[in-house]
Amino acid sequence: MKPPDQSGSLSASQKILHNRQKIHYHLSMTSLPNIAVVGATGAVGREIISVLQQREFPARAIPVASPRSQGKIISANGQPTPVQNLAEFNFAQCRLALFSPGKKVSAEHAPRAARHCTVIDNTSHFRMDPDTPLVVPEVNGHNISAPKNIIANPNCSTIQLVMTLKPLLQLAPLVRVVADTYQAASGAGNAGLQELNQQQHDLQNERPAKHSKFTRRLAANVIPQIDTFLDSGDTREEWKMQVETRKILGLPELRVQVTCVRVPVAVAHSVAAHVEFEKPVQVGDAVSALRDFPGVKVAGENEDFATPADAAGRDHVFVSRLRQDNSVKHGLSMWIVADNLRKGAALNAVQIAETLLTRDNA
Repeated sequence: MKPPDQSGSLSASQKILHNRQKIHYHLSMTSLPNIAVVGATGAVGREIISVLQQREFPARAIPVASPRSQGKIISANGQPTPVQNLAEFNFAQCRLALFSPGKKVSAEHAPRAARHCTVIDNTSHFRMDPDTPLVVPEVNGHNISAPKNIIANPNCSTIQLVMTLKPLLQLAPLVRVVADTYQAASGAGNAGLQELNQQQHDLQNERPAKHSKFTRRLAANVIPQIDTFLDSGDTREEWKMQVETRKILGLPELRVQVTCVRVPVAVAHSVAAHVEFEKPVQVGDAVSALRDFPGVKVAGENEDFATPADAAGRDHVFVSRLRQDNSVKHGLSMWIVADNLRKGAALNAVQIAETLLTRDNA
């Protein structure tokens, strides 16, 4: 589905052929079914459009956003494309709708879209609805069933955590999971990235760094709060990871404890995970199970670890620092890194769409 390469100088005959290729490409795009990308001007929405094109998903992406973005030109399907107004958009023309506009907008418009097409929603609004599947395709994509025609995309850090827990379940039942996250500014969208960039610029120029998106200055700092606090003392982000992990793995009684921290990194979340099992699990067996699992890459020993800079722009979940946790009877500790905009959001949503397409065409 990629348009012809336009680089380099062309002779007259090459230009004729090039124009014919462009015409053929655009005609082929118009013959494809439509897929709406709602929240297309946001960080995740833009990444969804990019991933759809990179993976040559057989559909024509229609960018959709709030009325204030109507008519804005962005790149979709390899060409400049105007953004359509969500309030007026007719979802009957679409086969799928990938939502990433914020939970309040999804709460209002996703059910409207679901009357006409299957919705894959990246917000937290539907995740814990018992009638809405919460899906990571490699983990539980085999049993997608959507009574409300809505499928939920999990929290970004939850995705990379369950991608490592699932293969380890083959070795022994889980008893307890403790996870500490180090989450990038892009987890708060474009506004989070812009605020971090502005703060870094202000500090470099010896000016006060103001904050509004985050509860403290993020530049040259870390913030042990993501989302609002609950009565339990957990933040809502920590609660999400606890309940979503149980739902995706089908382990409602699993003990999960999480601390979520925002760090001054642009892209890619990290998780320090400590996993307790019912029986002994050897590091070598865990490495083999993880390496055999699709979408996971395991680094070597000690200095061969992954960082956010290694994961940014890549599709895999990277596991390193895998070692015995001797503070419990049967435990392992590990370091998990993944691009929060790709596997943590856009890629996972597109993979759900691919799973549905494969199932429907079977």
